[in-house]
Amino acid sequence: MFCVIYRSAKRDQTYLYVDKKDDFSRVPEALMKSFGSPQLVMLLPLDGSKKLASADIEKVKQALKDEGFYLQIPPPPENLLSVHHNVSK
Repeated sequence: MFCVIYRSAKRDQTYLYVDKKDDFSRVPEALMKSFGSPQLVMLLPLDGSKKLASADIEKVKQALKDEGFYLQIPPPPENLLSVHHNVSK
């Protein structure tokens, strides 16, 4: 199984995985509008023991099978004030 990964033109560190190059037919229109013009990053095989940097490969495979796409968004920013309070306790 292969997937194609696109970077968002509008949102930093946001990636869209689809199973066919330039096929966004199963991606909701509202998501495509907020994502912006997709910029091709790579073609990636999902078989074997390959690991992804910021996504669970099994979740990606399941989402591609069930929904036809997987959206990877960046983690929320760390709350430095909370970190400071926890360290100073």
